[in-house]
Amino acid sequence: MRRRVRTSIVILILVVLLGGAGYVGWVLVQRSEPVSLPEPTGNFQVGRRTFEWTDTPRRDPYADGPRKLAVWLWYPVAKQTTGHRVEYAPGLWSGLHLKAPLSLLQGPFDTLQDRALDRAAIAPGRFPVVVLMPGMGLSAPMYAALAEDLASHGYLVAGVTPTYSANLTVLAGQSVESKPAANPSNLGDSNEAARQTGDQLVNVWAADARFAAGMVAKQVPGSVDNAVGPSYVGHSFGGAASLEACRQDSRCTAAVDLDGAQFGDVVQKGVKAPMLLLGADDSCITSVCGPDAKNDDSRDRALSLLKASTGTSWCATVPGSRHFNFTDYGVYYLAYPLRKFLPLGSVDPRHALTVQNGYITTFLSHVIHGTAAPGAPTCQK
Repeated sequence: MRRRVRTSIVILILVVLLGGAGYVGWVLVQRSEPVSLPEPTGNFQVGRRTFEWTDTPRRDPYADGPRKLAVWLWYPVAKQTTGHRVEYAPGLWSGLHLKAPLSLLQGPFDTLQDRALDRAAIAPGRFPVVVLMPGMGLSAPMYAALAEDLASHGYLVAGVTPTYSANLTVLAGQSVESKPAANPSNLGDSNEAARQTGDQLVNVWAADARFAAGMVAKQVPGSVDNAVGPSYVGHSFGGAASLEACRQDSRCTAAVDLDGAQFGDVVQKGVKAPMLLLGADDSCITSVCGPDAKNDDSRDRALSLLKASTGTSWCATVPGSRHFNFTDYGVYYLAYPLRKFLPLGSVDPRHALTVQNGYITTFLSHVIHGTAAPGAPTCQK
């Protein structure tokens, strides 16, 4: 009997080891297969340039000296332009990849095919400016699918990575990591301390966004449509910053909040410009909680924002989505069980990006060019 038990245990261990080895081998093969960003849906090809801008008059609250920012610019390029495509995350930006051992379950960035052309000439004409703000801890390059789609529709998209709030930014050829004061861990808590922390930090991000909006015209003179003020688009805390930047900027044309609980004076004072709130199934950022929401703390803030705002507001939920469905994580190869541990919903990730991008481009086109209104309903106040 003991011999049989030992034999059974040995067989079980061998089966587990062989099965595990087979799974690892399958993942290694799958993660080496090339994947690509979604094809932009607009009429333009897309170019990309990267910049490092210094807001000289503004002291950085988290470091000595003026505020310095890494900004990626996506922009329209004439159709049939040829050139080299950009690397999705070049150089030190490759550090955006998950760290070992989780990195084994994520596809490498060098197999992720980007659609943008490297430093191609901007298409003739003048284009509205859109400032794109990432979620807390994330970086602007992780929203390339959204940025490139917007640029293909005729927008100059300035993606800002808020220094010391992002887990990684690259400045002067060096990696810069986050600091606790700029990347606090309590923003998701339902208490007054968390709200005060968010209210203070959102002003730093809003200043970053407004500074970037003003710098675009200096970097690409003659390409900015100065008859149209900037629009602000952001995800998560970047969504809150986009709303606050729009409130502070008298020229703001439109604001978009992608699944971000709101912070700052905008919650009480609202915005005058048209606004789009796009939420996940498990959030309440539109003032109406999604079917999977478990915490309605952000509902009251959203309701206050909407009641105080005077521009037309549209609200919608992307069915089956969760928080990371608004980022490029929907494009990355992510093996099981990593995908299950990340906030990605049951919706097909690429479909979620298609829905999101469709809402945003339709909304901005309606506000700026007077085309048909978004399919989303106006928000309940």
